[in-house]
Amino acid sequence: MRPEKKNELAQKRRWRVRNKLTGTAARPRMSVKFSGQHIYVQFIDDGIGRTLAAVSTRDKSAPKDAQGANVATATVTGRRAAVAAQQVKIESVVFDRGSARFHGKVKALADAAREAGLKF
Repeated sequence: MRPEKKNELAQKRRWRVRNKLTGTAARPRMSVKFSGQHIYVQFIDDGIGRTLAAVSTRDKSAPKDAQGANVATATVTGRRAAVAAQQVKIESVVFDRGSARFHGKVKALADAAREAGLKF
């Protein structure tokens, strides 16, 4: 498949997921992005258009052994994201997986965040 077609399909998937989700002050949107090497998680209030908390593998506080965008790192990042959310008094979220399918590292991140206390 051509790269342009793959990107187009990913964009359509991202829009389809995003049209169904909206973050509020009570339940912010937990946006997850996986690049080739890093994982980024943001908690966004779409009502005011503001990021409430963010965690990534590029942070200085990220464990040195948790590098790369794999299942093990996704699990650690999910736990760290839940702790960061609880520090700003976020208890429940709306999960925005972007264009990624819900399996593998996306599922590992979501499960780790649930185990750490976030409600989806």
